[in-house]
Amino acid sequence: MYRQNRPFRGRNQSNSFRGRGRSQSFRGRRRPRFFDPSFLINKTKTSQENTRLDVVKIDNEFADFQIQEKIKINIKDKGYLTPTPIQDKVIPLIIKGQDVVGIANTGTGKTAAFLIPLVDKVFKNKHEKVLIITPTRELAVQIEQEFIVIARNLRIFSALCIGGVGMGRQVSRLRQKPQFVVGTPGRLKDLQERRVLDLRGFTTIVLDEVDRMLDMGFINDIQHLISFLSDKRQSLFFSATIEGKVRQVMTRFLKNPVIISVKTKNVVDNVNQQIVRIAGGNKIDVLHDLLIQEGFNKVLIFGRTKWGIEKLAKVLIQKGFKVSTIHGNKSQNQRQRALTQFKRGQVKVLLATDVAQRGLDIKDVTHVINFDLPETEEDYIHRIGRTARADKKGVAITLMP
Repeated sequence: MYRQNRPFRGRNQSNSFRGRGRSQSFRGRRRPRFFDPSFLINKTKTSQENTRLDVVKIDNEFADFQIQEKIKINIKDKGYLTPTPIQDKVIPLIIKGQDVVGIANTGTGKTAAFLIPLVDKVFKNKHEKVLIITPTRELAVQIEQEFIVIARNLRIFSALCIGGVGMGRQVSRLRQKPQFVVGTPGRLKDLQERRVLDLRGFTTIVLDEVDRMLDMGFINDIQHLISFLSDKRQSLFFSATIEGKVRQVMTRFLKNPVIISVKTKNVVDNVNQQIVRIAGGNKIDVLHDLLIQEGFNKVLIFGRTKWGIEKLAKVLIQKGFKVSTIHGNKSQNQRQRALTQFKRGQVKVLLATDVAQRGLDIKDVTHVINFDLPETEEDYIHRIGRTARADKKGVAITLMP
């Protein structure tokens, strides 16, 4: 077994694997910041011991919602039995046409919370059009995939507009006048400026992971896109928090929104957080000894750089592990292929930079391993939130000097 919070005596006392820049003098550029999760882990354990978590009462069944029967059938076929708290509270409000701010942890079913009532809205009036903006390509793909299931056999169509792939197919889809457009801010802006995407006819906008979009610097693109929408629209914002800039955006673009918060517990509460100290040992050897243990069935490993991730992948493959990688230098098709392989169990390990820390809904990730320390506490929280989704348990391990 590995030793939690104790020095690991590796076979080679020199750390033979070092990411680019980790041991350099950083001439002319900022030295990377690192977040040490030790304090947060201790704080979380104390909180779990002393705090009783609230239980959110569910008031509705899916059968109770005033939506089309065909949609209810699709929901049942999807395997949804009882609404999650965010679905229970938000769906009736969206059906009534209200602006909504939904505050919920990752993995709580918020995608279906807005898709179900919006598909119903469009089914009842085919002239309605919905624009859904997300921070990452992966989240956009995920939303469209869920849309396809919920809107099956309803003759309601979508266009996926994301970077990393050619525009040709996206232009063709937009010319078919789909009722739903799902995309990332940069690509949507490009299409709008090319006059392929006419935003004037959209009557509903959804901003998903608003806090993440602002962190990634998309505020100007979002403002640009919203400026072309009708003032008479329904606006839906979903975020893990409404602090700071998020609240400013809310104030500017929403009209008398209803704020729904179902964050009854922190994302970390279902995660068994552990620290493994290298203490001069070989980091690769430590990782190898973890991955060969029983129960490490579906492992997501985070590194800081694209270069470092690719180098680590080659080493693990040489050691006999089935590995895929996902980072910003990969094309969208390559990224999607890696995710599919990981979801289907074709590879045991997915290596990722922080491009994957949000928006990925991968079932049954048994372990998240921070091979490199995250930059901020927020990055740490979102990394480990890839496991223990939908109230399941998971393990997060951070490798530290």
